[in-house]
Amino acid sequence: MTLPNGAFSARTTCSAIALAAAATLALPAAAQDRQRRADIAPYIEVGQVLTGDLSGDDVLTYTRVSAGVDASVQTRRVQVAVSYNYEHRFAYEDDLADSSVHTGVARAAAMVLPGFSVEGGAVATRARADIRGDVPGSLIGNTSNVSQIYSGYAGPTLATRVGPANVNAGYRFGYTRVEAPGVTGAPTGQPPIDFYDDSTSHLATASVGVRAGAVLPVGLTASGAWEREEAGQLDQRYEGRYARGDAVLPVGRGLAVVGGVGYEEIEISQRDPLRDSSGNPVTDGNGRQVTDPASPRRIAYDIDGIFWDAGVIWRPSTRTSLEARVGKRYGSWSYTGSLSYQLGRASAIQVGVYDSVQSFGRQLRNGLASLPTDFRPISDPFNSGYNGCVFGTSGSAAGGCLPGVFQSIATANYRARGIDAVFAINRGPLRMGLGAGYSNREFIAPDVGSGFSVNGLSDDTFYAQFFAGQQVGAYGQLSGNLFVNYYDSGLPGSEGLFGWGANTAYSHSFGRLGATAALGIYGVGQAAEADNSVAAQALLGLRYGF
Repeated sequence: MTLPNGAFSARTTCSAIALAAAATLALPAAAQDRQRRADIAPYIEVGQVLTGDLSGDDVLTYTRVSAGVDASVQTRRVQVAVSYNYEHRFAYEDDLADSSVHTGVARAAAMVLPGFSVEGGAVATRARADIRGDVPGSLIGNTSNVSQIYSGYAGPTLATRVGPANVNAGYRFGYTRVEAPGVTGAPTGQPPIDFYDDSTSHLATASVGVRAGAVLPVGLTASGAWEREEAGQLDQRYEGRYARGDAVLPVGRGLAVVGGVGYEEIEISQRDPLRDSSGNPVTDGNGRQVTDPASPRRIAYDIDGIFWDAGVIWRPSTRTSLEARVGKRYGSWSYTGSLSYQLGRASAIQVGVYDSVQSFGRQLRNGLASLPTDFRPISDPFNSGYNGCVFGTSGSAAGGCLPGVFQSIATANYRARGIDAVFAINRGPLRMGLGAGYSNREFIAPDVGSGFSVNGLSDDTFYAQFFAGQQVGAYGQLSGNLFVNYYDSGLPGSEGLFGWGANTAYSHSFGRLGATAALGIYGVGQAAEADNSVAAQALLGLRYGF
């Protein structure tokens, strides 16, 4: 059943808050936890925004009215972090349209019984639709090539012991929905690409293992997984399963050699688009390709066989962990690894190197699951959305970054390879975060022999983001953001595109009432051209907290 956009948005964007509320209320015993820490801050805001194109003469202004909540509940059995904002923009000029925007992120985990927990996450944000199209430096004003995204996942996790063995199992259900972008700004004459619609995914995992020295000098683990995803565009389907065994051999203080071997099967398929008399794909009112019901199922990727990897694990202390592996998978060399270092009670560094076959929906689900359950929202005065990094506030969970997912909303599956690094510092009144990374996607699609196919094409993204916030006196808060992104697509006719931006804001509290003043500057353009677009923005706003 298809719902109007407004009805869908209202229902879906409430999922982040509903998820956190459900986890909070699931365990009445948590209310009696002596270590309970709960901060729930609903608010309403009114602001006036001025935006001017420094490369031209356009100056636009609008009023924004928003409502939201920032919440954190941290106990021994329940961890919840939510930041959600609904904003409506009232324009004064014909050149600027009224709009509604949902932005938010939530993570929650609740221990139902010892060893058995339920967790979930949700996000509402906006991101680029077509990697060949415009690069919005800021997501305010009449931005093109932007789609609203809603995504969430939830499921149970089991972690227990049976004699000397550690037993783990888990299940995650994921759902992702993307609204059509409208104008993308892709170069004229380029072949059209399909727009993402929605997808559902299922992931089940299980493992059993014994640590080194418990039974044998070598630690052994057997694990397996099954995953299935069904996407709305062209009846796309992914199904994968694998089983593997791993061994860990300690060779020194905190140092071990690791190795694993496994067998996997992956199949990706879809149907053809319906074509008109001229052979062009038929699209619906949102620009999405219509599936041909008479088409046979086309195989885009079909692989089965043995894979392996080997490497080292180094854990010299409880604050430091390093793992690096190299092996053969997906028909070529594969490199993966991770680094975690806790500098202090609430400051840490995390680095991850990944290589896997993904889709936009599955990679977003996994990215949500990697975010910490204890974070404070980044103070972005212009409410650009959660398409960057989220920084943790406790322990070794430095946070997580999503630009590798949000570089563009791809409809095809792809092999995702890259590196993400996050650095978070929380020391008294000072908060700082740095995120940077690189992502490569090699697309997987049927080679139909006629028409345009993205099969075998790839794109690259480089990104960096810096955030800092400082308490000023008893009632003031100064914050700033810097970011830069570079996109290089292998699609025909594409050129390297980059976007950068910086903003700063000062907020002052007068009890429940607060005031904010902010300035920002953003630039976008092609790497090969000197004539790029630069825009400046200013904001004055009032917030009332309940």
